[in-house]
Amino acid sequence: MTSTLEPAAEQQELPATRERREFLATRRRTVAVELTMTVLTVVVAVLIAFLVVLATGKDAGGALDALLTGPLERTPRIGRWLADATTLSLLGLSVAIPFRARQISLGAEGQVYAGALASALVAINLHLPPIAAVLVPLGAAALAGGALGAVPGVMKARLGANEIVATLMLNAVVVRVFDYLLTDHLKAPGSSAVQSAPVRPDSALPLLSEFFQVPLDQANIGLFGMLAVAAAVWFLLARTPLGYRIRVTGSNPNFARYGGLDVPRTIEWSFVIGGALAGLAGAHLALGIYGGLQPDMAGGLAFEGIVVALLGRNNPVGVVAAALLYSYLRVGGDVMEQQTDVGSDAVTIIQAVIVLLVTARALPELVKRYLGRVRKVPPARQRLARTLAAPGEAPRTTSTRDSARHAESTHQTPPGPPSGRTTGLRGHDPARREAR
Repeated sequence: MTSTLEPAAEQQELPATRERREFLATRRRTVAVELTMTVLTVVVAVLIAFLVVLATGKDAGGALDALLTGPLERTPRIGRWLADATTLSLLGLSVAIPFRARQISLGAEGQVYAGALASALVAINLHLPPIAAVLVPLGAAALAGGALGAVPGVMKARLGANEIVATLMLNAVVVRVFDYLLTDHLKAPGSSAVQSAPVRPDSALPLLSEFFQVPLDQANIGLFGMLAVAAAVWFLLARTPLGYRIRVTGSNPNFARYGGLDVPRTIEWSFVIGGALAGLAGAHLALGIYGGLQPDMAGGLAFEGIVVALLGRNNPVGVVAAALLYSYLRVGGDVMEQQTDVGSDAVTIIQAVIVLLVTARALPELVKRYLGRVRKVPPARQRLARTLAAPGEAPRTTSTRDSARHAESTHQTPPGPPSGRTTGLRGHDPARREAR
């Protein structure tokens, strides 16, 4: 009996194993294609910028060499590259999560300032043990960013407000409040510059130079924290019920509602998690880059975080790869401006081209959808008529009028109700005529 059941069980497991392998292979191919598209997008953008510089008559070859090799010539430049990639990765992840829920969140700028303000206040004013001195400010930054992200999330999910307008207006409010507090209440005593007091040494993020004994400028252990956050975001989206709700809501909100998912709550959580990650980016700036608070700390990084999220296709792995490429170009642009007569405007051109190319990725899908609407599937009765049509005869629809005409021409009874039942008209019943 056991020998009879074992082959049957194996036969039942084989299809499931085969489907699992096909699914994993398809997903690996998808990730490979996305990473390849990211690299190709950056390469095409660099080539277009090179052609623009060449058209101006300047030394395009020297500028391109400085752009591509400059960040790797010295270890401090490598440190700047890694520090910039850390901030951009966190900002890209903060934007990618609402994007996966089909929510256009532009509130990363205000959330960065909120996270920087909360972390700096804790790191400057509280005496904490060595490990807690780092973790508590990071937690405060995440809470501040998440709370600020919850505001547009609730407005969109519960009140139907436009998330783009809500996040942009909230950014303006938070930035003005940050400047007011820094200028009038948090400015360091006796300092001529507008900046806060430095954070306590125990709360500052340790530099990588202390571990590797190599000058790496501002690169700190936030790099490893960013990698851990990216892994956590991937696990959240791919392996948790909340991640499933976010993905389904982003793919088809109506289907999510039909399936019993709480779409408003999912939208709120996507904004909250995105805001918490943006707050961590602000903490990285306050505790690891500047060592305190300064005006215009973000410096347009929030917008570039959106570009990184688009370039990485809202995939955590792709976002980190895109942030590394993008920050490399940023550092290379500074080197190019220092060593050649080409300004950093070439990097701005690269940024604009990247946005255009990322947006253009949707064109093939839009064309397919348009062609699908134009080439509509014929109705079922027309397909049936084509199937029943004789060879060489033009297909016709099987309407009742056509059937009657065909019956008159061939002296056949047109299709009607079954025999033995009346049609509801007395004069048309043969049995009643005979009885009369």
